[in-house]
Amino acid sequence: MATLDLPALSLVVLVGASGSGKSTFAARLFGPFETISSDWCRGVVSNDPEDQSATDAAFDLLHHAAGLRLAAGLLTVVDATNVQPHARRELVALAREHDVLPVAIVLDPPQEVCVARNAARTDRSVPSRVVTRQRDQLRRSLRGLGREGFRTVHVLHGVEEIDAATIERRPLRSDRRDEAGPFDVIGDVHGCRGELETLLGRLGYVIVRDDAGRPVDARHPEGRRALFVGDLVDRGPDSAGVLRLVMGMVGAGHALAVPGNHEAKLVRALDGRPVQTAHGLAGTLAQLAAEPEEFRREVRDFCDGLVAHLVLDEGRLVVAHAGLKEEYHNRASGRVRAFALYGDTTGESDEDGLPVRLPWADDYRGKAMVLYGHTPSADAVWVNNTMCLDTGCVFGGRLSALRYPEKEVVQVSAEQVWCEPPRPFLVSGPAASATRDPDVLDVTDVLGKRVVETTLAGRVTVAEENAAGALEVMSRFATDPRHLLYLPPTMSPCATAPEGADLLEHPAQAFAQYASDGVDRVVCEEKHMGSRAVVLVCRTREVAAARFALPAGSTGVVHTRTGRPFFDDARTEELLAVVRDAADAADVWASVGASLPGDGTGAPVDWLLLDAELLPWSLNSGDLLREQYAAVGAAARASTRATLDTLTTAAARGLDVGDLLESTARRAADADAFTAAYRPYVWATDGLRGVRLAPFQLLAAGRASGGATFEQRDHLWHLGVADALVAADPHDVLLTTRRLVVDPADPASVEAGTRWWTDLTAAGGEGMVVKPLANLVRGPRGTVQPGIKVRGREYLRIIYGPEYTTRANLERLRSRNLGRKRALALREYALGIEALHRVVADEPLWRVHEAVFAVLALESEPVDPRL
Repeated sequence: MATLDLPALSLVVLVGASGSGKSTFAARLFGPFETISSDWCRGVVSNDPEDQSATDAAFDLLHHAAGLRLAAGLLTVVDATNVQPHARRELVALAREHDVLPVAIVLDPPQEVCVARNAARTDRSVPSRVVTRQRDQLRRSLRGLGREGFRTVHVLHGVEEIDAATIERRPLRSDRRDEAGPFDVIGDVHGCRGELETLLGRLGYVIVRDDAGRPVDARHPEGRRALFVGDLVDRGPDSAGVLRLVMGMVGAGHALAVPGNHEAKLVRALDGRPVQTAHGLAGTLAQLAAEPEEFRREVRDFCDGLVAHLVLDEGRLVVAHAGLKEEYHNRASGRVRAFALYGDTTGESDEDGLPVRLPWADDYRGKAMVLYGHTPSADAVWVNNTMCLDTGCVFGGRLSALRYPEKEVVQVSAEQVWCEPPRPFLVSGPAASATRDPDVLDVTDVLGKRVVETTLAGRVTVAEENAAGALEVMSRFATDPRHLLYLPPTMSPCATAPEGADLLEHPAQAFAQYASDGVDRVVCEEKHMGSRAVVLVCRTREVAAARFALPAGSTGVVHTRTGRPFFDDARTEELLAVVRDAADAADVWASVGASLPGDGTGAPVDWLLLDAELLPWSLNSGDLLREQYAAVGAAARASTRATLDTLTTAAARGLDVGDLLESTARRAADADAFTAAYRPYVWATDGLRGVRLAPFQLLAAGRASGGATFEQRDHLWHLGVADALVAADPHDVLLTTRRLVVDPADPASVEAGTRWWTDLTAAGGEGMVVKPLANLVRGPRGTVQPGIKVRGREYLRIIYGPEYTTRANLERLRSRNLGRKRALALREYALGIEALHRVVADEPLWRVHEAVFAVLALESEPVDPRL
């Protein structure tokens, strides 16, 4: 029994005379939609599968349908005789157009079998002379099918062999989507073995050496794997040593690698083919000449066996030496390999004799992160979800790696300039992006419809009209974009309490939602009735100026969730001094620095980015309180009291006004309750006197360059940092956030959490926020809501109006639609995390601002503002 290997994505061309059994073969081994038959296409275009006059139109349809399937990444089978060379040429060209492998399956039963089958058909008759001609054409073609461009040719002789054949679909060599990492993707090494060993050590790998002390493997104690982007050889001092180490790691399963253009050239040289030995190849060949012949053969086979690109982690990560545009991901053709090895070039050379490369990354909008090297640049920066990791180590720059999925760049400096660069590599990223000033914003970055790539939510779209509104706010009211690192997301409310309850929101719904998401523990945090505040505080003015371009005398910013400063400069510095004094007293700089991933030094951090609540509410919402809430409360009390007095007098005179008096009394009580609901959140302030700041999360921290985000740390860790600041505050400005951990699947724990919420709200509190204790959680349906607010009955009176608790109003409000609000909360959360990642990765300002701006733009979405 023959088993035919087929690439999982390929164009399968069935070849055989009429009556050879192609249609039966296809129906047995392929899906009903995978096969496109020429007879079926004739029927579509003419209503008659036998109408030979419709052949041209039928094959136009066949080629078009096959092209659509191949473009969608679907294996496609063409069922036609295909015995003529021109018919096959068109199909091979179609496969190449879509960068898939063409495969021929030849069915060659005896001629008498074909003739007998045709004679037995009732739907049409194919003369025996036609069968004879087709078989003659097939015989003349068999030996040349490989030369025609078919990557694989399977020939099945005889009825039994055809009927017994099976197929096995094998993934393309590039398809490693089942491997999720974690990976450490390493840029162009170019023979710099010493720097490679240092970088691997910094990444946590343990180097294994042979008896001669040469490195032959490196393994990570946590199971991470290195992933090399190619150009291991040439120009540097020890290409042979680099190859020995990398080959050992790959052979042991501790690393993966893709080839670079220098490896491709090395293979040609080792094969004895004529090549120019420029650009460091001569040195590599000299080094290999000193090695045993067996080692040279191993090097040749290793480099030749590398696949040009790899697709990993369910398609989320693509690695290729020179990068790869989206339509080439997991495709196989000569041009895909050429792009992966050499990039997108014009075919011309510049004044330095180097290829003129096109800026493919500028136009990249793919979902996969693409990591590559090839073009040396001064630093590793993000360009549209791509990063070039060639930072010119051999030219005296740095050897860079990116931890995946953490997106953390780790670098070591070159030991020396091993090779003079052909031109200065003063740029970051490819081509046009490289010439852009990373700290200059362009209005075109935010105008019109925008699509922002995020790690958590993929592509987040910002509508043109929303971008226009956000641009107005940003340009007129927001703080300097260089200091605007993050905007908090909106927060989803809990599901509406069921009918019959006199509440609109209740903790039971929040606990139930997290239980359904598989969250085993949540933390309930007191919801302070203030304004959301983001606080960036630096240890010194020098750090503030160097890291964030803050003006002289400034050490940070304190801004609202829409990016507006809370205070003038003097008052801002007063508040920052409070936070900094507390961080100094509690030595938070050092404690956070000790746990910061990266260079392993444990040095103190130089800046903190805190998520907090600033109290009182009236500090930022005085106009809202005076012009809306106070006015509504005063008008309601005045009208109901006057009416109540009149009705009370009428009732005393014996008039029948009982029902009206009762309803008016209830309205008067609601008006008083409305005023009582917001008054606890209003008090006078003078400077910082009366101001309270309640930090509850450390968003990010870092040193002069780089840093880390902390969405993977559980909320008790974050609250612990906040508690340390509060305890060390000598000014009595910082405020603690009370909390309670609950198991949402345990009825007793849920009851305790509900009592805690009831006590909070009964004492005049706004309510609580329920969060997954683990912080960022991915569930079966994607990212779990980062927080669900459960507001108290009396606080909601401020939001929905004095009389919202009447039965009619409550029942009407129960129909509120939460779906859009929940989706918005997740998109804004993903954008916020993306902005933080870009900050700590030292990406250009416009890249950070892109994500921050998108959060503000989404706030213009048509969502009920009371939710």
